[in-house]
Amino acid sequence: MSLSSALNNAFTGLKANTRAAGVVSSNISNASNEAYGRRELGLSALSAGNLGGVNVASVIRHSDPALLADRMVSDARLAYSNDMFTFAQRLEDMVGESGTAGSLTDRVTAFENALLSAASNPSSTQRLELVATNARDLATTFNELSKEVQVSRQSADTAISLQVRDLNDAVSRLKDINEVIVKAKATGTETASILDERQAILNQISDIVPLRIVERDKGEISLFTRNGATLLDGMAFEVGFSTTGAIDASTTFANGSLKGLTLNGKAVSAADGGMFAGGSLASKFAIRDEAGVLRQSELDGMARDLIERLGPGGPDTTLAATAPGFFTDNGVAFVAASEAGIAGRISLNAMIEPASGGSWRIRDGLGAATMGEVGDASLIKGIADILGEQIAPSSGALSPVARSFVDHVSQFSSAMVGERVRSENAFIFQTAQNTTLKEMEFSKGVDTDQELQKLLQVEQYYTANAKVISTVDSLFERLLSI
Repeated sequence: MSLSSALNNAFTGLKANTRAAGVVSSNISNASNEAYGRRELGLSALSAGNLGGVNVASVIRHSDPALLADRMVSDARLAYSNDMFTFAQRLEDMVGESGTAGSLTDRVTAFENALLSAASNPSSTQRLELVATNARDLATTFNELSKEVQVSRQSADTAISLQVRDLNDAVSRLKDINEVIVKAKATGTETASILDERQAILNQISDIVPLRIVERDKGEISLFTRNGATLLDGMAFEVGFSTTGAIDASTTFANGSLKGLTLNGKAVSAADGGMFAGGSLASKFAIRDEAGVLRQSELDGMARDLIERLGPGGPDTTLAATAPGFFTDNGVAFVAASEAGIAGRISLNAMIEPASGGSWRIRDGLGAATMGEVGDASLIKGIADILGEQIAPSSGALSPVARSFVDHVSQFSSAMVGERVRSENAFIFQTAQNTTLKEMEFSKGVDTDQELQKLLQVEQYYTANAKVISTVDSLFERLLSI
């Protein structure tokens, strides 16, 4: 080997060592970055006449497409299960655990106990007032539960709009990145950094919908949902959605009051089996259009049952056929056609409101012209009895089996616990799966111990190349001095 060849080998080696040190440094500094792909220097022999040397051919970015795809699908499933668990848990907390103060079952029990107490001494104004107070509290609890359901539905509708915006923005950015990658491939420019940026964007939206990525010949990608909706394929497809200003119990997707998704102007579904099923976008639709509507209808069914038990045709024979009963629809008589949202409107009849001076009507009847016999507890007992009577509900939202009002409430409370348990189990499973996939992803990523060992090797190689240059320089000086 000539001195010139040795010098060229050492010089190209120094350049390669400098690049290698930069690659190792980048790997270590991004070890915890989920979007980062581990770098490795691609080297090749340099044939420059007879001088030889080493050439940095490329910087290789390592990734596992199959593992990434599984992890991103898991992201979407985890987001879905998290949203459904959060909704179920919030509603269970509002309903309250049976036997705890302020729970729905506790309100019913307190109302029943107040009736029994008043029946034992119907002349006591204080006990009659207690009946009115507990009845009002029961109605208020229904109001609050209904409000919580509608707030959750409204929040879901707003979140859908925000997620659609984020999805469209991300797809637009991915389209721009596709163009950059194609140009970079054509000019031989490194694409590792832009691929990291692309993966970061994919990670950001992977919880919104389950994604399927197809890489094309020139390095660009096409993006689809797992159920076949095209988001990006040469051109960016636009997902459309319009929010609704105010949502109440009568506002549903089924009756056309709420909007769904569109893809380039065509209606698509986010429900189970639909093109956008499986991620947090789908969970928002599930809460707004399915779970929330179901819970509201069940609350309405129980509120209607309570109103009708204590309304005309019930134990209070002083009530006219069209008069408001013990409980009203915001002060007026309830009609069956107005069942939707009644849980949010149920209220105690103003004639027997606490401190109104009309508590005697609980004993004598809402339609009574004057006070009756103060020792007569028959109406109070009749109210207590009919709450426990097995009656088939008029509402189609409740099971058609004849049950007492207490049984309806207990069944609803149990259903809330069961739904929370099911959604929690699904959430725990998806969390464990997602955590495992992320750990596998990291295990194939940057190993800082290995990178530090590489850095020590780079230092050794650098020293060796520098020593060769120094030696060649000394030899050239000796030759020139001859």
